[in-house]
Amino acid sequence: MSNTDFQRSLSPYGAPADSAPRWYFRLHIDPILVALLSVLIAYGLVVLRSAVDGNEALFNAQLQRMGIAYIALIVAAQIPPHFYLRMAPLIYLLGLLFLVLVLFFGVSVKGSQRWLEVPGLLRFQPSELMKLAVPMAVAWYLQKRSLPPRSKYTLICLVIITVPALLIGRQPDLGTSILVFGAGISVLLLAGLAWRWVLWSVVVIVAAAPLLWQFVLEGYQRQRILTLFDPQSDPLGAGWNIIQSTTAIGSGGLFGKGLFQGSQSHLNFLPEARTDFIVAVMGEELGFVGIALLLVLYLLIIARGLWLATQAGSTFGRLLAGAFVLTFFVYLFVNVAMVSGILPVVGVPLPLVSYGGTSAITLMAGFGVIMSVRTHKAW
Repeated sequence: MSNTDFQRSLSPYGAPADSAPRWYFRLHIDPILVALLSVLIAYGLVVLRSAVDGNEALFNAQLQRMGIAYIALIVAAQIPPHFYLRMAPLIYLLGLLFLVLVLFFGVSVKGSQRWLEVPGLLRFQPSELMKLAVPMAVAWYLQKRSLPPRSKYTLICLVIITVPALLIGRQPDLGTSILVFGAGISVLLLAGLAWRWVLWSVVVIVAAAPLLWQFVLEGYQRQRILTLFDPQSDPLGAGWNIIQSTTAIGSGGLFGKGLFQGSQSHLNFLPEARTDFIVAVMGEELGFVGIALLLVLYLLIIARGLWLATQAGSTFGRLLAGAFVLTFFVYLFVNVAMVSGILPVVGVPLPLVSYGGTSAITLMAGFGVIMSVRTHKAW
C-alpha cells in the first residue's frame, strides 16, 4: 500500500477507516469538533438564560436559532469542496450586489442601514454572507497560482477583500467590516504572504491614519476610540459601556457571585448584556474560573479546526478551512478585548454565545465547510 493510500485509509482518529463510525462518512461530521461546539453552545445558553433576565421569549428564540445553526452546519458539511470552488465567484458577486442594494434600499435600524427585507417574508443582513464569501473568493483565486503569491496576485486579492469591507463600513458597521477584512487577509497569510507586505501595510495604515480619522470614521466611532484611552472623561455617556463592563468583570473575583446573581446586568447597569457584553455577565456571575473555562473551550475548537484544515485534500480546502478558523479567532479576540477595555467598542458578538441568530448560523456553516474539506478527502 502506498503512503497516499494508507493516509486515505485512516479515520479522523488516526485508526483504520473500518473502525470509524459509519455515520462519520455518511454525514461528513467530525464528532470531536461537533462535541466541542455543543459544549460551548450549551455553556453560552446557560449564561444567556441569566442575561435575558427571565425573558422566556428571547431565550426560546435563541434555542430555535441554534437549531437552525446546527442544520446549517450539517448541510454545509454534506457539500463537497469542489462545489464551493465552482460557486465561489458567483457567491462573492451576489454578495457584492446585495451590499450595493443595502446602500439604496436597505432597512435602517438604530441609525445603521444593514438589512435587506422582503416584505412579509424575511429580513437578512448581506454582510454576514461576506464573512464566508470573501475568504472563499480569495481561496478560489489563489488555488491555481504559485504560493506564496506574487505581488500582482496579492494586489488583486487586496481588491477582492477591500471592496466589500468598504461597502460594509459605509452602512456603517465597523465591526463586521473588520471581520470581513480579517477573513480575507487570513487567506493571504495562510498562503504564505511575505512579511514585507505586512510591514508595508502597517506603514501605510499609520501614514493614512489622519485621513481615515477625518474622512472615513463616523463621529461616534471617533468618540469610541477617544473614550478607550480615557473612559472617565465621559462616564455617563461614551465611557459608560467600558466602565460598567470592566466593573462587572472585576466584581466577579475568582468564582463569581453565582448564576442569576449579577447586580450589574440584572439592575440594567450593563449595556447590551445579552449580546456584545455577555462576557461581562459571565465574569460577574462565574468569575475568573468561568471565563477561563470559556477560553479553554474556544482554544480547543480553534486547535481542532486548524488540524482539520491541515488534512484538507487541496490548496483551496486548506486555505478556506484555515481562514474560517482564524476568522473565528478574530471574532473571539475582538469581543473579549472590546469588553475588557483593550479595544474600542465595535459591536462584535461573542461567537456562538451572544444572543443573535445570523452570526451563529454563519459561523456554524463555516465549521460545516471545515468538516467538508476534511471528510470528503476520504472519498
